[in-house]
Amino acid sequence: MNGPALPSPATTLATWLPQTPSGGTPDAPPLLIIAHGSRDPRHAATVHALTEQVRAARPGLRVVTGYLDFCAPTVAQVVDRLAAEGVRDIVALPLLLTRAFHAKADIPAVLRESTAAHPRLRVAVADVLGPSPLLTAALERRLAEAGVTPGDRSTGVVLASAGSTDPEAIAVIAEIAREWRHTGWCAVRPAFASASLPRTEDAVRQLRAEGVRRIAVAPYVIAPGFLPDRIVRGARESGADALAPVLGAAPELVELLLERYAGALLPRRMLLSA
Repeated sequence: MNGPALPSPATTLATWLPQTPSGGTPDAPPLLIIAHGSRDPRHAATVHALTEQVRAARPGLRVVTGYLDFCAPTVAQVVDRLAAEGVRDIVALPLLLTRAFHAKADIPAVLRESTAAHPRLRVAVADVLGPSPLLTAALERRLAEAGVTPGDRSTGVVLASAGSTDPEAIAVIAEIAREWRHTGWCAVRPAFASASLPRTEDAVRQLRAEGVRRIAVAPYVIAPGFLPDRIVRGARESGADALAPVLGAAPELVELLLERYAGALLPRRMLLSA
């Protein structure tokens, strides 16, 4: 016999935590968004914009950002500050689209090191962002901004990700492309800016050789930077007809971040209710 249905993660914040008159969540653990970081200032600017949108969507929820590399503050600096303020629970959310090396190794190691000096601090790690229908919706939003009608049967799409050496991450991108193809596109092909093949320009040329009339490139990346710029160059050099912007602070990403945050609270709520 099946047990009682659990609330969906999207409703967790609204139903499980005390609300202020303005919709805030005063007893909610702070949300620590962990971003990769980049020497490119556009990366941090995009992460900041996304963080601000999350704050605006959930007034009263404390949202902070820590970086793995290149940018400040580091994850350790943020954890130290929260612990010094007496915070006892944190939800750490990897700002990553796939569960590859950073999610499997880097972030767990950084969190272990950061919390070693704070034994009373408890950290729940949320799932990575992808895959999710919300990300597909965000991709279609960005394609529409580039003049492409979602599901246009005359258009082939190159789903261009940063790339990874992790087979699981590569398989997830390929599966997203297969599923997205069923929504009406002429074709959807995965491409990678590093580590794996094909490159964006090769995928565009292959679609063109197959007779696809219109080809759009959809960067499956959150913020600008070195690898996203490689996607842009590949799209332009191969003559793609449309190039979407990066996902950035799309409303769907804001919703997804809060959904992942809420999902990380599910075990906490179940323990409290036991």
